[in-house]
Amino acid sequence: MDYALITGASSGIGRCYAEELAQRGYNIIAVSNQQQPLIDMCGELSSQYGIRTEYIYINLAERNAAQQICDRCNSEGWIVDVLVCNAGMLLFSTLVQTSPDSLATIINLHCTTTTLLCRYFGEQMKQRGSGRILIMSSSTAWLPYPTISHYAATKAYLKSFASSLWYELHRYGVSVTAVFPGAVDTPLYTLSPRLRRLFVTMGIMQRPETIARHAIRAMLRGRRRLVPGLFTKIVVGICAILPARILDIIIRIKPIKKILERV
Repeated sequence: MDYALITGASSGIGRCYAEELAQRGYNIIAVSNQQQPLIDMCGELSSQYGIRTEYIYINLAERNAAQQICDRCNSEGWIVDVLVCNAGMLLFSTLVQTSPDSLATIINLHCTTTTLLCRYFGEQMKQRGSGRILIMSSSTAWLPYPTISHYAATKAYLKSFASSLWYELHRYGVSVTAVFPGAVDTPLYTLSPRLRRLFVTMGIMQRPETIARHAIRAMLRGRRRLVPGLFTKIVVGICAILPARILDIIIRIKPIKKILERV
């Protein structure tokens, strides 16, 4: 039986991806390190949309997580026709203030596990001559970002990886779509509800369900790349041509410098 597998599916954009695909009739394999939310979500989606749902409770930052996931799917006979690599974490801190364990976690989660999942399931899709892969990068992939250097660098890796993977697989009937969202309206940002509503209205932030809807549509159309939202498109466009020297000037501005010194 064919499934869509979504990592980080228990909350945020990942849950919205699961809901969006369930609405379209896909059976779901939800993967996360939050067991009860996974169980609850799978029950809700199965009941509401009449689809089959499975879950894999696992720490995706473990180096062998991708192998365990692939082995489980193979042993259960779950054929992954859609792979959504969404799981991620955001940690605000300069590199020298970030613990080595945290650095290893974010690199394993964003880079190692995503790469290996695409390796294992991409091979199966290539052999079948069909399949779709969606990789969540970020608008931060386009420019150096002090205080999230580790995060932005992993997203830049995913930007390059997804582009190269498209060239390797598209001729075999396998599409690869990279998504580059900006700020997302989630509790991840310590903003008041009023400010979050204002930023959504202004287009500075986007709701997770909006990003998921546009991303799945782009994936199903076989698009290589999606930058959702006009504001994010403008920011990415500017960042793509902005000399790095300009950023060095900006971070010397006294208020910004004080913020950087605190993190």
